[in-house]
Amino acid sequence: MFADPRRLAVALAGLCAFVDLYATQSLLPLFAEEFHASPAQVSLTVSATTLAVALVAPFVGIAADLLGRKRIIVGAMFCLVAPTVFISFAPDLKALLLGRFAQGLLLPPIFAVTVAYIGDEWPSADVPAVTGIYIAGSGLGGFLGRFLSGLVSEAWGWRVAFGVLGALTIVCAIVVAFLLPREKSFVRSPSMASSFRAMLSHLGDARMIATYVVGFATLFSFVSSFTYVNFHLAAAPFNLTPAWLGSIFVVYLFGVAASPVAGRVMHRFGRGAVVLWAIGCWCAGLLLTLLPSLVAIMAGLAIAAASGFVFQTCATSYLTATATVARSSAVGLYVTCYYIGGSAGAVAPAPAWRLFGWPGCVGLTVAVLLIALVIVLRFWREPRPIQQT
Repeated sequence: MFADPRRLAVALAGLCAFVDLYATQSLLPLFAEEFHASPAQVSLTVSATTLAVALVAPFVGIAADLLGRKRIIVGAMFCLVAPTVFISFAPDLKALLLGRFAQGLLLPPIFAVTVAYIGDEWPSADVPAVTGIYIAGSGLGGFLGRFLSGLVSEAWGWRVAFGVLGALTIVCAIVVAFLLPREKSFVRSPSMASSFRAMLSHLGDARMIATYVVGFATLFSFVSSFTYVNFHLAAAPFNLTPAWLGSIFVVYLFGVAASPVAGRVMHRFGRGAVVLWAIGCWCAGLLLTLLPSLVAIMAGLAIAAASGFVFQTCATSYLTATATVARSSAVGLYVTCYYIGGSAGAVAPAPAWRLFGWPGCVGLTVAVLLIALVIVLRFWREPRPIQQT
């Protein structure tokens, strides 16, 4: 899989971004207790980061279409260390939110530009497979961020946990700086104005708009389920500690395994069929978590994680194949919608949680996924045949 060092580099770029992005999810009950805050308030440690990502992503796309790919990816990875370490010294919830927002500002230059790099530097027939490797790295990062933060927090406190994450971030940045070659197929935009016009042109393509809405629904569903399940499992009868809450994200490893396979399956069956199965399994997994059994909940989350990563691989590869010009800008718009969905997923289920508990959150998430399925079936058309390799 990693005979080509570029593949390892894009996987580590995804890991670096996502190891920091959701690191607070397993710590939410701990933050609620330490800062005397409500679930909705501490959930802002997730939505502050995703909101920052959404705000900056389109502009990162414009800059990347002008300046190139590698220098932005590697520079952002090194800069990300600073707010990660800052969080470990945050005196209160407001300072913590500020550090999380600063992290979010630096994440789109990593993952949005990496997706564009993949679309530029690999043949179109290889894009789904390489995208799957990138998504797998992202999934591993998402697991490690939650797992390490929960494990280290229980042993030495959450401040030490963010110091550990900062060290992991700088190691990834150094390795990617050495392994990722400068882009060769990148076509520079002639000016910022032309890059901006090219970005706006994507809004005239119904397939692209549909993909942006699908991105919103994808991260909404991930964040809503994997945020509020922590409150469900921290309460009776489960009463899980931060370390155990971090451990439940081992289910992300199922997504890590499923993502590269998704690329090969798309070659054979097409994205439409894979999406249909992915959303069906995702909904089934969420419904399984309604059973009053920790084993059933873990199994349901594993199914949901694997299905969600397959769905995300489908959407990301479809985006890079459909956007034949100004690819970074197209990805930037996608990332904006994706993380607006993540921000909404952190706060919108709060009323459902307050009124109906975990079943209310599951019902809302399933409804969003079914809407995404309808949009895919209505608007996605293959931009070119997916050839067998």
